[in-house]
Amino acid sequence: MNEDLLVMSQITKIYSNGVMANDKVDFSVKAGEIHALMGENGAGKSTLMNILYGEHQPEEGDIFLEGKKVRISSPNEAIALGIGMVHQHFMLVPSLSVAQNIYLGMEPRKNGLIDMKTMIAQAEEIAEKYNFKIQTTARVADIPVGMKQKVEILKALARGAKILILDEPTAVLTPQETEELFHELMEFKKKGHTIIFISHKLKEIKQICDRITIMKNGRSMGTYNMGDMDERSISRLMVGRDVIKTIEKKKANPTETILEVKNLSCINEDGKHAVNNINLKVRRGEILGIAGVEGNGQSEFVECISGMRKDYKGQVSILGQCVDKLNIKKIRKAGLSHISEDRMSYGVATEASISDNLISDKLGESMVGYGPILSSKKISKLSSELVENFLIKCSSYKQPVSMLSGGNMQKVVVAREFAREPAVMIANQPSRGVDVGATEFIHKKLVEIRDKGSAVLLVSADLNEVMELSDSLAVFYGGEVVAYFEDSKSVTEEELGYYMLGLSRQSEEQIQRLG
Repeated sequence: MNEDLLVMSQITKIYSNGVMANDKVDFSVKAGEIHALMGENGAGKSTLMNILYGEHQPEEGDIFLEGKKVRISSPNEAIALGIGMVHQHFMLVPSLSVAQNIYLGMEPRKNGLIDMKTMIAQAEEIAEKYNFKIQTTARVADIPVGMKQKVEILKALARGAKILILDEPTAVLTPQETEELFHELMEFKKKGHTIIFISHKLKEIKQICDRITIMKNGRSMGTYNMGDMDERSISRLMVGRDVIKTIEKKKANPTETILEVKNLSCINEDGKHAVNNINLKVRRGEILGIAGVEGNGQSEFVECISGMRKDYKGQVSILGQCVDKLNIKKIRKAGLSHISEDRMSYGVATEASISDNLISDKLGESMVGYGPILSSKKISKLSSELVENFLIKCSSYKQPVSMLSGGNMQKVVVAREFAREPAVMIANQPSRGVDVGATEFIHKKLVEIRDKGSAVLLVSADLNEVMELSDSLAVFYGGEVVAYFEDSKSVTEEELGYYMLGLSRQSEEQIQRLG
């Protein structure tokens, strides 16, 4: 392997609130390697990569590329230097084709007009070069999430990326899609590309990466050859202790039905069935997991149940009360808590304080005031307790949520939703983008409320999470339930992958056990 291709030396970044995100961090990668970057949420890894990609500027430190000092003041400058970044949340235009997204902003032109024929040919050429089987004329809105990941990667490669930063690239992929991606990344490596792989999945890091740099509290804990590290030693460096990989929980003893959904259907923006006649029950003392590739109706299903979407047919009941005509506040009062999959859009108000976010669903309740009058003393007590109990890393509960890392924002959402003991907890992608320590904590909390008698509906694209945490399990594909397992341990990860991809389907008699 070659000498260092990229060196980041003594990088220091201090945010306006005084938080030191990076403290004299050294980071380097070699040409033609796949290099893992790991750390707890708030450890500084995203800040470091945003500095490399030109989205943030450091207070101190230097960046060297092929031995030459460079200044990267914008993503355009990073791209010009051959550095590309694929963010965790895709940045694609759904209404445009694959080819149009790949060459967005750099379309080939003829006589002053966009040359669609040439653009499609170029897109097909680059897809073939990197062995990506993809329909370049398809509309991005119509392709599965695994394909969208490939479009993002091709976008970066089309712009000349030699160093590719991948942020949680497998978060929404099935096992089969992950294996396919890993095969393609190994091909990139053979072609001389360098990949920086940010992930919280230790098994995947071990499988594909050559070396690993671990960060903690804004500092580098060192760079190691992957062959010299096991999962336990990586976890210890990240969180300062051994992380329990297997979720410890006693066998579920479900009783009466708490949440019942009958004949639920809804149409998406394209006039197609996003959810098609779903029947489902979640019982007291049970975690029912919903597995599926993103875009197969899970989001719309949760929106209907939680009151975010009203244009559906069917019935939703909580503790026997029909709630499908109620507003969100009344549905919550009926006993529902909801951890949203999109914390930035629906989970938090980023410009508001941590405290304001924590009490936002409790206005008018005794825990924060006296009728309509808020009590600063009660709010201070509740906020302090939640920040402490849910390990939210912050300088004060008065701090704006926007100053928190993504994982700590998620803890704010989780703390708010767990502050009361709900009859039903909908946990939609509860640990997405969250480090192993925080994930372990969230999982324990979900098991705790199950054991106290709540019904938990867990929706997750992370198969390890959904299989380990769930008591029973349903699989969504094409807006329908295609499989149901009374015992989540009765199915393998590989088998689930086939159901998630629509390659297998149970009989109607087997599926009807869910309703």
